[in-house]
Amino acid sequence: MSLKKVVASLKAPFLMVVVQVAYAGVSILYKLVANDGMNLMALANATYATAMYNLIPGATFILAFCFGLEKLNIRKITGKAKVLGTMMGICGAMILAFYKSTEIHLWSTHINLMPHIQPHDVADTQIWGSALAFGTCLSYSLWLIIQAKMSAKFPWHYTSAALMSVMASIQSVIFALCMERDWNQWKLGWNIRLLTALYSGVVASGLVWVLIMWCVHLKGPLYASSFNPLFLVLVAIAGSLILDEKLYLGRYRS
Repeated sequence: MSLKKVVASLKAPFLMVVVQVAYAGVSILYKLVANDGMNLMALANATYATAMYNLIPGATFILAFCFGLEKLNIRKITGKAKVLGTMMGICGAMILAFYKSTEIHLWSTHINLMPHIQPHDVADTQIWGSALAFGTCLSYSLWLIIQAKMSAKFPWHYTSAALMSVMASIQSVIFALCMERDWNQWKLGWNIRLLTALYSGVVASGLVWVLIMWCVHLKGPLYASSFNPLFLVLVAIAGSLILDEKLYLGRYRS
């Protein structure tokens, strides 16, 4: 295999790793702005919601099979691997969400970007928040399936990302107007809130959506979703390095 073909074969996995790094950055920034007092409507614990994202590959595989984009082929090794991977992803999400074990001592940078953590009472809304987190996983998986279908007839990813950004902006403004009546929360200065808004809009929406759509068009929805567990690992490592969060076997605590 020539060097050119090797580079071409590595392009898709490299870009999907970039996607997960970008999403991990969003998660860290969200924790920082929540600590700064910004209202994110977090109805569930952030760690729990992050762990739920491990369900995305399994949900995507089930939906892709139902829509005829994936074949089970249980008699072949590839089919068995897909089924086993789906079960492992679902079990892993449940373990990370519910299981608490011993602390892992790997490193200590003594860096903590949010030393004054504000307590948030989510006990009364944990069930509702968990349901929304599960709905997010299903919605994301369904979005990947739709992208796979749409890219076959409309392969202009920049246009698709622009249209989705416009629609998401309209929906977000309407939702925010209905839910947030404190106009002080709408003010943006030269601070972490402005950085989070810009990063989420430019990187985590505009750029990332294009990369995901390109990868789905090239490799399929299941391939794109299989990188989501990396997001949880990156968030855990970044939280340990710059937020002074502790790592645990099983669920990590923030």
